[in-house]
Amino acid sequence: MALADPVRRAMVARLSRGPATVNELAAPFAITKQAVSKHIQVLEQAGLVTRTREAQRRPVHLAATALEQLTSWIDRYRLDAERNYRQLDVLLAAMTQKTEKTQKTEKKGKTE
Repeated sequence: MALADPVRRAMVARLSRGPATVNELAAPFAITKQAVSKHIQVLEQAGLVTRTREAQRRPVHLAATALEQLTSWIDRYRLDAERNYRQLDVLLAAMTQKTEKTQKTEKKGKTE
């Protein structure tokens, strides 16, 4: 997936503040401009960024619509995961409560 790589996630975060050139995107990373270009290509293929031409510059732009769709997809799975974790919390609390009652009963039986 295009956003599996931390460099690409950082690039998307940077582009959320506005367009940037390859040099600007490369600045925070200790990687070659060729590697940065490959990361941009992956993001382009995923439909998350586009490039335009402004004279000698080729700024990279975030494709906001694609990012919104991705965010919506992620939110759906996040909500499912949160619901599952809440159910797990209820189950674990019930198990803990049962264990505590069992331990109290066992202690009471030993002291009599």
